Amino acid sequence: MKKWQIGLTAAVGLIFLGGCANSNGSKNATAATTEEKADTTIHLAAAASLEYAFEEKLIPMYEKEYDNIKIEGTYDSSGNLQTQIEQGMDTDIFFSAATQQMDELIAEELIDKDSEIGLLENKLVLITPENNPKEVEDFADLKNADTIAIGDPESVPAGQYAQESLTNLDLWDSLKDRFSMGTNVTQVLNWVAENSADAGLVYETDAKTTDDVTVIDEAPEESIKDPILYPVAQLEDSQNAKTAKDFLTFLQTDETVKVFEDYGFTAAQ
Repeated sequence: MKKWQIGLTAAVGLIFLGGCANSNGSKNATAATTEEKADTTIHLAAAASLEYAFEEKLIPMYEKEYDNIKIEGTYDSSGNLQTQIEQGMDTDIFFSAATQQMDELIAEELIDKDSEIGLLENKLVLITPENNPKEVEDFADLKNADTIAIGDPESVPAGQYAQESLTNLDLWDSLKDRFSMGTNVTQVLNWVAENSADAGLVYETDAKTTDDVTVIDEAPEESIKDPILYPVAQLEDSQNAKTAKDFLTFLQTDETVKVFEDYGFTAAQ
């Protein structure tokens, strides 16, 4: 082979090897960039009464600031969410409508107890359909109602508070045959809004989400022993611990609490 042919062959070989190196380097750089921008999903399990605040305001607010993070919310009664977490539901943050469910998950070592904070408070109110067909004007008038919607006290914190309040008002036993028990507070609200129930007991924040119900009365302070506290915490086995911790910090900011207040909650004392 002539010298110029050997040189040309060597040059082509070097170009080929360089091209491969650049190609591999480009692929590695692309892989690294993709990895850096990979989306992280935070799984939020929250009481049904928190759904509007999260879905309408807080999740869009957070995802706009952190466009590589997605917040996926599951909303139900705190008791049902507790059961799902115990059964292994993928959850990073639990936001309960009562302390009982949170305390039980902490006792089972499923919640990072050091991350728990009592963030919000709510109130229990008596509602009727907008036309108030049974002319219920206060708790004593519940005797006029044929059907009274409440959350099931077995799993729904609002139902547990309803039972506590009505028991302390000496009304539970006389009304218990009239109760229609929902699986969460949203279902209770919908029954009253649709005139399927003559009255119901829900959180004040839920009642504010529709014009189809009327708030008649607030549960007397003495009828509920402790404030209706909403605690939030991180799961022990969170698959995105650092990001979940950052989101939990976000929930405690003044800006976030102000959004909750816009939906009728109050900051816990």
